[in-house]
Amino acid sequence: MKNKQSYFQNYVSVDCVVLGYDEVENRLQALLIKQKNPHKQNVDSFKSQYALPGDLIKEDESLDDAAIRVLNELTHIKGLYLQQFFTFGHPERVADPKDAEWLKGYRKDPNARVITIAYLALVRIDHINPQAGSFAENTIWRSIKKIPKLAFDHNVILNKALEIIKEHPEHHIMGRELLPPKFTLSQLQNLYEAMSNVQLDKRNFRKSIKTADYLIPLDEKQTGVLHKPAQFFSFKKAKK
Repeated sequence: MKNKQSYFQNYVSVDCVVLGYDEVENRLQALLIKQKNPHKQNVDSFKSQYALPGDLIKEDESLDDAAIRVLNELTHIKGLYLQQFFTFGHPERVADPKDAEWLKGYRKDPNARVITIAYLALVRIDHINPQAGSFAENTIWRSIKKIPKLAFDHNVILNKALEIIKEHPEHHIMGRELLPPKFTLSQLQNLYEAMSNVQLDKRNFRKSIKTADYLIPLDEKQTGVLHKPAQFFSFKKAKK
């Protein structure tokens, strides 16, 4: 039986879910890193996995500073808007045998329990150029419909982020981050469908969205198109 006075006193980390919108393909993709082999020589027991960018928090860091550092060190990305969205603290979240070899190479105490603070970032894929750094071997964009089994509990973390987006797409300034300054209602509907993974009725969507208090209709329309030019809209400035 465990000592009732044995309180949690181990590690805290941050993990970052970076979701990119591919407007051409109309799909969301997740930014993943491939774990680098921690050993100088090849070890047959090590099997590299894909994971979310994440790391332990340093003693002198705030949570936000740690998340910013993680993205910079692992993917060489700077300046993203990051938002905390959940905390994951299951006692066995880093205890899966598939993660043991990597943990032994990068953690002083590979068996220590870790609580992680998850952050969400939304970007346009064509606006950033991730490059592997630190203990990442490389980076990839992967469709959220084709995510492999990830390291640790990172599938759980990613799925939670997608669940939040699906339930509350308008609450995360999605369009401001993922659409150009001027956009059509078709572009906005495509984005909402990609986020919710649900096909929306065009007529009902337009009827409801035109009454939204965060859209501004512009006196501009598309040019150089073969179909009837669509009106452009923009977002009202976010309240501080």
